[in-house]
Amino acid sequence: MTELNITALRDAYDSQLRTYDPELPGVTVEFDGPLKRASGMMGGGYLVYQDLGGLAGAELDELIARQRDHFRDRGQQVEWKLHGHDEPADLAERLTAHGFVAEEQETIVIGPVAPLAAALPVLPPGVRLRDVSQPADLDRIVRMEETVWGDDRSWIADMLGEELAAHPSDLVVTVAEDVESGEVVSAGWVRFVPGTAFATLWGGSTLPAYRRRGIYRALVAHRARLAEANGFTLLQVDASDDSRPILERLGFVAVTTTTPYVYHP
Repeated sequence: MTELNITALRDAYDSQLRTYDPELPGVTVEFDGPLKRASGMMGGGYLVYQDLGGLAGAELDELIARQRDHFRDRGQQVEWKLHGHDEPADLAERLTAHGFVAEEQETIVIGPVAPLAAALPVLPPGVRLRDVSQPADLDRIVRMEETVWGDDRSWIADMLGEELAAHPSDLVVTVAEDVESGEVVSAGWVRFVPGTAFATLWGGSTLPAYRRRGIYRALVAHRARLAEANGFTLLQVDASDDSRPILERLGFVAVTTTTPYVYHP
């Protein structure tokens, strides 16, 4: 894929996805200049924007400080999602100076739906895919995630449950489960972003004993088919260093990076 294609995909990502989020009960959305500020999600909030409109220097420092103070006064953490092509060049340093801490960088990858949907999901013997929405299944996803990551992931069930209730046609949650035991061994979900060309892929954590058996690739193919059936032409993923090589082999291309800068009051 040429540089021109990558630039066009990044521009599409900037214009169609960067400020999108599903409206959910209990989440307050406000605007402060170019920033979209959401409070109340999972006890915290996030800050997104398409670009900062040329803000720099003291004006940018004031904008950052207002966000920090807004969430500090509420006793909530907040994430500022910084992209690798954001301006100005010293934005990361300014966030750090105001108490935001960088977390693990991920890569934004985008792929065309059609060839991904053309691939049959191939699973190892004894594993099946199933689309789910019931609370009991969401709780089983949480148990798998907590086994993989070793921390509290109960917020996943709350987030997915609220989103499925509020926007049932814009989200599909899929589990890979062991047919014999019924154990969830991996899970992923796809969001269909209204009014855009994009469906976005999330999740993908897999129990160690089931890795390197094609389950992650099968989940991608399954969700690509769902995206195609709903009229979407592009898939986007915030890819970790582990998943990026798999996705690139499937035809995704890297268009930029993203780093969460988190302020903890």
